Amino acid sequence: MTDSNDGRVDPRLEEALAAVDQRLAALGEALRLRDLAGIETQSSALHAALTQAVDQFARAAKNGPLPQALRLRLASTSGLVAAQRESLARATAALDRAMDVLLPREPPSVYAGAGGATRAYGGVIQA
Repeated sequence: MTDSNDGRVDPRLEEALAAVDQRLAALGEALRLRDLAGIETQSSALHAALTQAVDQFARAAKNGPLPQALRLRLASTSGLVAAQRESLARATAALDRAMDVLLPREPPSVYAGAGGATRAYGGVIQA
């Protein structure tokens, strides 16, 4: 929100962005350290900070356009969120690959539990 008289930015918007930036930095550090509890804690805190920031900016948008500097900062923070999301996706994929190596899936059994052979019927007619 801006003050219509002098164009100053509502400090709540600055605080909301600063909180998101802090949570992003803390989550990045937890990811770097591979601190699972920290990742969980910081992810939740980031989610809460993002929710609050979205609420603040939605209210501000109803009162007119945001100042250019604040829009640029919001765009930068949005890019950081996207980068963290990508980093987390890569870490998750790497973990999934490691789990597949360490705990391979069991091959399908030839016979089902009732003793009959299991077959996949994938659109092929069986005679």
